[in-house]
Amino acid sequence: MMMNGVWLAVLSSFIFSIMNALVKAVSLTIPYSETVFFRSLIGTIIIFIIMRRKKVPFSKKGIPMLAVRGIFGALYLLAYFYTIAKIPLADASILAHLSPFFAVLLAGIFLKEKVPITLMYVLPAVLLGAYMLIDPQEFSSYSLYAFIGVVAAFFAACAATSIRYLSQKHHAYEIVFYFLATATVVSIPLMWNDFVIPSLIELFYLICIGVVSLIGQLFLTSAFTHENVVVVEITRYIGIVFNAFWGFLFWMEVPDTNTVMGGILIIASCIFLSRRKELEAKIKKLKVKRA
Repeated sequence: MMMNGVWLAVLSSFIFSIMNALVKAVSLTIPYSETVFFRSLIGTIIIFIIMRRKKVPFSKKGIPMLAVRGIFGALYLLAYFYTIAKIPLADASILAHLSPFFAVLLAGIFLKEKVPITLMYVLPAVLLGAYMLIDPQEFSSYSLYAFIGVVAAFFAACAATSIRYLSQKHHAYEIVFYFLATATVVSIPLMWNDFVIPSLIELFYLICIGVVSLIGQLFLTSAFTHENVVVVEITRYIGIVFNAFWGFLFWMEVPDTNTVMGGILIIASCIFLSRRKELEAKIKKLKVKRA
């Protein structure tokens, strides 16, 4: 059963990397906001049909918070798709994996969850890794795009924090519906003046993005039901490898030294942070034995 959860997490990461590659491919001709619109619209329709078939009702209370979660999710999609369009896939994927770090901070502030002491130990490494990836001393457009990738990770953490709050009173399908529906609405004014009528192949890519992303989400949800959350989160970092592979295969994107070193720092820090409970438990056991 444990192996099933791990493989489901790997499979979901692989599927999401395919979505990222499709987003990268279509971004050459289709504006990022239009990609978000189609991805969200298709997902909204599919999740609505699923809710109807499974007879999942819409809540009459808590709608403002559902809308807030939707806005955070929409901002994440817009920032992340924009980053994918502008910088190498591996870089965008690494920056997106900063979200667990931000999530720990936000959960401590808004959900009153205890901020782990280990956060203080990994904070310098995370900041250094992000600095190496953004490379601000170059003052190039790449630096700005990479910074938007960090912003995307922050919005993802905001969405994750709101989900943790909403999951106590709302069905997961309803939370996903509000996220996708809100992203659809938010993306309309952004793409209004730059809308490009997609060709048949571009329309096929856009439909695939919507369908593939939902399939990836289903596999990820199933992974969480079969395996420990920490194990799943750590396993998902393999997605960076998949994204780097697609980037090299289709766009000859070769990670530079800063990307590799910054990525190692961020990945190692977030894995360490995600395993903090296990590490703290071991430290307590050692103290008890010594006493």
